[in-house]
Order: sequence, then C-alpha cells, then structure tokens
Amino acid sequence: MARCATFQIWSFVYAKEKNVTEKIAEDRVAGSVWTWTAIDADSQLIPCWLLGKRDAGCATEFTRDLAGRLRNRVQFTSDGPKVYLNAVADVFGEDIDYAVLHKIYGADRPDAARYSPATCLGCEEESMIGDPEEKYISTSYVERANISTRMSMRRFTRLTNAFSKKIENHAAMVAIYFTWYNFGRVH
Repeated sequence: MARCATFQIWSFVYAKEKNVTEKIAEDRVAGSVWTWTAIDADSQLIPCWLLGKRDAGCATEFTRDLAGRLRNRVQFTSDGPKVYLNAVADVFGEDIDYAVLHKIYGADRPDAARYSPATCLGCEEESMIGDPEEKYISTSYVERANISTRMSMRRFTRLTNAFSKKIENHAAMVAIYFTWYNFGRVH
C-alpha cells in the first residue's frame, strides 16, 4: 500500500493580501497563493502540486490530480483542513484509507518573537475514511519537505523581499524546484 501525506504552504505574489487593492486585483493575480503538495512516504517523491487558494475547489482539483497519479489503494494523511474531507470522499469514495493528524498547540508564549510558533503539546489521530493503519498516520515526512521548500526557495521564506512579482514566475519556480526535488536531490 502506498502512503502519502499532503501539505499546503503559503506564499504571496505581487503583494501581501492586506495590500491588494481592487485595482491591483483587476490587473493581475496578487495576494496569498497556496502551494498544495503531496509526498510519497517511501520514495519521498512529490507526485503533484497545485498553486491556488486554500478552498474546496482547489482541494478537489488537487485531490483529483493526485488520484490520477496513483495506481493502488493509498493511505492518505493530512493535517486537518476541512476542505479535504469532501474532496477525498468525492474523488476516492471508499477506495482510500484516510486519516487526519491534528496538532494540539499551547498558548502563545508572551516572551516569544512575533513569528515564533506556539508550543506543540501533542497530536490526535482521527480516522476519516476506510481503515488507516495507526502506525502509518504521520505528517513528519511532509513537514520535512515543507521546511526544505521554504529553505530552498527564497520566495517562500517569511519576511522576504524576494517574493514573486507575477504568478507565471511563481509557477515556473515551483515547477523547477519540484523537478529538482524529485530528480536531482538525494533523499
């Protein structure tokens, strides 16, 4: 059985969402862009990705693309965006073992810097569809890929001036990166 997990990683194009005016929105794609990504747990290959919003439409489009690239039944783990549940059910039906791994965070630390993460206190596993094997419910390998993505593409680092000015440039960089990740990087 194949095992895969997904993540969505935030970036922005042209301007951060709070700075996008109606005029800018009319002229170009601007603001928040989410890169939806799936990774195979065994090979560490990223079979598909999608640039879009973090909404049900993109969840369904992404899940449909992923399903078209898989041959056998898969155990699928996500970190809990609710948009996945309907997308996975609509695309795979009952032919999947799907689990959600919810992270439980503590209160923000008062002494922490603005971008310091809250402390992770633990995780809760929840079986959503099928019969996922508990020992394979994990997002750790996809979190590692997330960090590699942020560290390898400056346009994904936080507080950067190296953001993409056009969506076409952003899409090209993401395609180049994931091609290198799959076929050039040693795992």
